[in-house]
Amino acid sequence: MKISVLIPMYNEENCVGSTADALVRAMDGLCSGAGREYEIILSDDGSSDGTLTIAENKSAEYPGTIRVISSPVNRGKGAAIRRAVLASEGDCVVFTDCDLAYGTDVIGEAVRIMKETGADLVIGSRAIHPEGYEGYTRLRKAASRAFKKMLAMRAGFRLTDSQCGFKAIRAGAARDLFENSVTDGWSFDFEILMLAEKRGYLVREMPVKVLIHKESRIHVLRDSVKMARDVGRIKKRVRNLPDKKDPRGAGGAAGEDHA
Repeated sequence: MKISVLIPMYNEENCVGSTADALVRAMDGLCSGAGREYEIILSDDGSSDGTLTIAENKSAEYPGTIRVISSPVNRGKGAAIRRAVLASEGDCVVFTDCDLAYGTDVIGEAVRIMKETGADLVIGSRAIHPEGYEGYTRLRKAASRAFKKMLAMRAGFRLTDSQCGFKAIRAGAARDLFENSVTDGWSFDFEILMLAEKRGYLVREMPVKVLIHKESRIHVLRDSVKMARDVGRIKKRVRNLPDKKDPRGAGGAAGEDHA
């Protein structure tokens, strides 16, 4: 089994170097002696600072382990992850934010859940972890929960934290979903999850806790209106797509992991 760890980046020069080092250590520990391989793909989305240079230096430091792909212009998080998914070579793809907000232990836990449950997607949820929102102010916690509940209702599914930055997907399903997605910005999660439901993929949530806090780039009041519009547009588009999933998304090596 090979695990592809995908990191979308936009102006992350303050953390990309330490993130690369932390991921190599974590994945060495997870894969060593377990019959697994891994790759790390750093996907730069048109950064205007030193992110791309630092990422390329880390690729040179860890040849054959870290790959860098980039866009000359900023298109959005969804576009950065799509590029990485379509460039990945693993049996399972995992993506998380560049600051590793949920730590690195979540990667092994997601792979375990995927193997034991047969899930096609395993997505993080702060809402089902007893300390998932620890460190949030009371106002931010309330606003975040209301924001997510409103958008989930708008999207028409019962997932508790669709916007969580940590997700793991079987490679076949990931390629199928991202090849059929068109949303480049923050709302890409909704499109992927609505497509997954439409195509009959099995989704499981796993509890995660925010370990590293930084200022969110999402403004709840302003972006909730835009996301609500995006969700409506995505629902209409997904409704007209075929129900049948791509056969490459069914089963796969992640479910046959011998680790």
